[in-house]
Amino acid sequence: MLKIKNILSLGLILFSITLTQAQIKVGDKLPSITLKSNNNKTVKLDSFRGKTVLVDFWASWCAPCRVGNKSLVKLYEKYKGQNFEIVSISIDTDEAKWLRAIEKDKMKHTQLIDPKGFKAPSAISFGVEALPAVYLFDASGKLISINPTEKQIITQIQKKN
Repeated sequence: MLKIKNILSLGLILFSITLTQAQIKVGDKLPSITLKSNNNKTVKLDSFRGKTVLVDFWASWCAPCRVGNKSLVKLYEKYKGQNFEIVSISIDTDEAKWLRAIEKDKMKHTQLIDPKGFKAPSAISFGVEALPAVYLFDASGKLISINPTEKQIITQIQKKN
């Protein structure tokens, strides 16, 4: 019995260490993740280095996400020409619902999908535990804020990097 308890304890410790290492922290670099876009192309997340990047995790079924999409659309329209990109990553498991939500919410910025819900590799690597979850990276690709305010985002966009 003691042996099984020790094995389970060791397993739990290793699992915890893996989770801790998987979650992105302020100061970390934009991860190298490749996902499918709504245009059926593959997009590398770290290809946006050189711009201020707002990574937004969402899903079509998430009411607060859908409300937030309205603000993201306005923000993107205002700042898209200023070395700024929004990359929305959906964790929807139903691609058709994801595509309908993009159209309905009139989102023109980069749309990617990792269709495994909260078990999606990208969500795990970022440490997403609730939606929406937003991450702000500076032009060097360094994470500078998790769930930033609109003011923090605009301040970062307006910095000369």
